[in-house]
Amino acid sequence: MRIGELAARTGVSVRSLRYYEEQGLLASLRSPSGHRRYVEGQVERIILIQRLFSAGLNSRTIVDLLPCVESPSTATSEAAFERMRQERDRIDRHIEDLIKTRAVLDELISANRAHRRELASA
Repeated sequence: MRIGELAARTGVSVRSLRYYEEQGLLASLRSPSGHRRYVEGQVERIILIQRLFSAGLNSRTIVDLLPCVESPSTATSEAAFERMRQERDRIDRHIEDLIKTRAVLDELISANRAHRRELASA
């Protein structure tokens, strides 16, 4: 199938599909005229890639996980598990940082609220 059909079937833009190919997430065959051609199995791959992006993973991490799909084995499954665990830990740290940042912002909002009250009563 051509890139436009793959985009329509997956709900992913042509631009994104080109990006996926550039990042090594997707491969295409080329027609004699140079047009990209995709096999039927690419639809499921795109759906998986979209799900991985939705989980907060970047393209570099997704490339690390794809061997588990392409060549399933105990080793690739263990590697994917470890990589996903590392990403979850990274997200947990980011959430903790955001909570601290929000607490500081809450303090600034409270200080501003008190300052506004002082100005209003003066």
